[in-house]
Amino acid sequence: MKGIILAAGKGTRLYPITLPVCKPLLPVYDKPMIYYPLSVLMQAGIREILVIVPPDDRQPFVDLLGDGSQLGIHIEYKEQKVQRGIADAFLIGADFIGDDSVCLALGDNIFYGPVFSRKLKAAARLDQGRGASIFGYYVSDPRAFGVVEFDGDGKAVSIEEKPKHPKSNYIVPGLYFYDNQVVEIAKGIKPSARGELEITSVNNEYMKKGQLNVVTLGSEYSWFDAGTADSLYDAAGEIRTAQRSGKMIGCIEEVALKKRWITIDGLLEQAESLKKTQYGQYLYDIAAELDDAE
Repeated sequence: MKGIILAAGKGTRLYPITLPVCKPLLPVYDKPMIYYPLSVLMQAGIREILVIVPPDDRQPFVDLLGDGSQLGIHIEYKEQKVQRGIADAFLIGADFIGDDSVCLALGDNIFYGPVFSRKLKAAARLDQGRGASIFGYYVSDPRAFGVVEFDGDGKAVSIEEKPKHPKSNYIVPGLYFYDNQVVEIAKGIKPSARGELEITSVNNEYMKKGQLNVVTLGSEYSWFDAGTADSLYDAAGEIRTAQRSGKMIGCIEEVALKKRWITIDGLLEQAESLKKTQYGQYLYDIAAELDDAE
């Protein structure tokens, strides 16, 4: 399975903060926003990743993440020339996806919770390698999102994009697992009234085929769409609070080490350039703990 991070949004809801810098590069507490979706893809076992960036904005992402080799992964970059919606990612990334399955993560979505990696691995397996897996997350006001309706048996029966009268409180957050059909499905959908290729249209096509699995996330999981000043502030606060336990959230080097994609020496090399920061000290602590264990 390959991974795509859609990081091409202009971030207009965050103006003037995002006038000089692309939204996924903004800090969310102690790390860039894009670290969080990248860590999620890595937790799912995905090592080939395409980052879709705004026009003429590739270099800051390259400066931050490079080609991914320092993490034992491979990262490529492509530009979204025109804002055409989330499902456009599959058209931009069609050659990158090739004959593989794919996971799409939105660059401003943040997930964390206990054993989340298990849910990611299960979703990545799909159903015998076919179909799609998405998540359902409970919110008090779902009108700004794609909303999932369930029948009495808990099976998803409809998804509506930004409904005025939602049929449930479960929304679809920005993390989607698809088999290779998604490329052709994306090619076939028509732009919505707002001129975008909606990800809800893709999900509804899988639902029509009876191939859509919706995994609900309980209250022990946290999710943020960090696209507004308030949600950005709230996400940073929750991550700061959660990390007081000593566990870093969105630490891409730690994920790479646990996957055995890098060695302790590789981890220490990354830590050296960050040694004056809390993040760098955390990397040193991980290495020290492993040395003690041996």
